[in-house]
Amino acid sequence: SDKIVLKLAHGLDPSHPVHKGMLYMAEQFEKKSGGRATIQVISGGVLGSERDNIEQLQKGSLAMTKVSAAAMEIFIPEMAVFGLPYIFRDHDHFWGVLNSPVGRELLTMGNEAGLRGLCYYDSGSRNFYTTQKPILSPDDLRGLKIRVMESRTAMDMIRVMGGEPTPISWGELYTSLQQGVIDGAENNPPSFYTSRHYEVCKYFSMDEHTRIPDVLLINADVWESLPPEVQRWLQEAADESSVYQRKLWAIETEKALEEVQKRGVEVSYPDLKPFVEKVQPLIQRYNDTPVGEFVKRIQETQ
Repeated sequence: SDKIVLKLAHGLDPSHPVHKGMLYMAEQFEKKSGGRATIQVISGGVLGSERDNIEQLQKGSLAMTKVSAAAMEIFIPEMAVFGLPYIFRDHDHFWGVLNSPVGRELLTMGNEAGLRGLCYYDSGSRNFYTTQKPILSPDDLRGLKIRVMESRTAMDMIRVMGGEPTPISWGELYTSLQQGVIDGAENNPPSFYTSRHYEVCKYFSMDEHTRIPDVLLINADVWESLPPEVQRWLQEAADESSVYQRKLWAIETEKALEEVQKRGVEVSYPDLKPFVEKVQPLIQRYNDTPVGEFVKRIQETQ
């Protein structure tokens, strides 16, 4: 019979741990199927932006793509839960939740929009970095302009912590930091390193306020059209690639922190309790909402 070829496009660089994770998935999938099925991985935004890829996926001109969970909020409002600060106790709790029925349920909630989630990839934790002084407690954010993504949750978080949220596009961020238009930003260590923001921000604070995973998606009709054993191979390959990618991410994170310190960045590990306390009013706003229900279930997960 004809070989099944699934086309997967995304915007990341080929050196990115998520891309390497997907290549690993493609290998495992081909192996499990005895060469009858394969995934063609197209990296680097060749087929457009994340938004373009989602549209292509919905049309069916693309079988699979990767998005940030933040981009899924439009289709699955409950995914906003990932944008809330300190709902995960730490990295282990985060992965425990993602691999639990709670995490699995969130993945399948996109089915109605034609987007089925297959697995999560690690995108680390987001942390503050600044030009003038380290952020060791929420008080240090007072009066500081902090760049955030165009996300209501992210802006609310900075506000409740005492800072001034300033949405600026990723491309303009370096110059804005350099010129003092803003005082800091927040991201994971690998992004801080590859963006060279360490050249203008000499303080990096591992306050780990949010953990927003990447989500691997497949067009729901494409998924339904696959024979059951091919579905099984694909899901297994996706799950295995998630474990593999997480190891690569941990290595990249450690390397990034080492490299920025070599370049004169002071990396701090503040006490998280004051940060956690400060954001509680924000989390309580979601009580009695679908997002709030997920917060409860996440906190009850061991």
